[in-house]
Amino acid sequence: MKSSLLVFVALCLAGNSWADIPRTQSGRPDLNGNFNTGTLTPLERPKAFGDNLYMTREKANEMASAEKAKIEKLFGGDSLDPNRKAPPKGGDGNFAFGAGGVGGYNSFWIDRGDGSFELDGKVRTSIIYEPENGRLPKLLPDAQKRLMARYAVFGRDNQQGAWWLDREGAGPFDGPESRTLSDRCLQGFGSTGGPPMLPTLYNNYKRITQSEDHVMILVEMVHDVRTVRLNSEHISADIRKWMGDSIGHWEGDTLVVDTTNFTDRPGYGRGSRDLHVVERFSRIDGGNVRYQFTVSDPTSWQGSWSGEYTWSQTPDPVYEYACHEGNYAMEGILRGGRLMEAEHSKK
Repeated sequence: MKSSLLVFVALCLAGNSWADIPRTQSGRPDLNGNFNTGTLTPLERPKAFGDNLYMTREKANEMASAEKAKIEKLFGGDSLDPNRKAPPKGGDGNFAFGAGGVGGYNSFWIDRGDGSFELDGKVRTSIIYEPENGRLPKLLPDAQKRLMARYAVFGRDNQQGAWWLDREGAGPFDGPESRTLSDRCLQGFGSTGGPPMLPTLYNNYKRITQSEDHVMILVEMVHDVRTVRLNSEHISADIRKWMGDSIGHWEGDTLVVDTTNFTDRPGYGRGSRDLHVVERFSRIDGGNVRYQFTVSDPTSWQGSWSGEYTWSQTPDPVYEYACHEGNYAMEGILRGGRLMEAEHSKK
């Protein structure tokens, strides 16, 4: 009780801003709530903006309109017709969405956000602000080889049939373990759970539940859960996790989270087991959260990189994410692979 009172007094003396932040009984900022992290602002800055961290609201509105038109062109129109014909055999070749364009998405599902985010009253051109050009540092040669080997069996045209039978090595449909973690409903794609926790194509809601000793972050996509232990130490280096091991502490009104102990395939796919992420969560205007992060990995990039964006508080709940209904679709995915192999062998 005495320590809580001292925290209260210290915060009161710090200035009037104390009253603007919701607090727990112990005087810590209250981060509890649901948040929509969707934004049209890209992780990396488009080269056209150069080193400009900001853009005008007029330009942001223009980009939002262009995004809406793009989604409508790709996934609107006939794709919303319940009586439409099936996609062509092998998909329509659109590998950007739906694993070859086999009818998995239409514009109903796409929910990246309504516009670009603002911080300190200014519209950002990218989530990354360091390096100054707003782009990821160059991948190291070994990291490039690692990623090429990891994704060599994906992103090929299924109209070629079971092309993997004509080459040495594993195929993309050999078994459940040969599919991606998101296909297996084990982890969301796009690093939604991270860390770093990034916006993606849809399901961008987060829920923060805070206690004096822990902070839990529930991620809508694949119902990933991150549990941050406060004032603790990292687990043994031989224990590895897809989302790493997260410990946190308070620096004034900012929750600082340090994450290490990743597996060889962390949530942020370009990283390695040497990934190290430091995140900062702080309350800002409107009950929103300023989410900042710095990423380093000496085996992946030539340098570290940092980003930040707004998590907008919302009264909307975080609904259950069913993935493909209890993973029953995995049977269909693998059966499709067997059929393709049988057809290929007859040729």
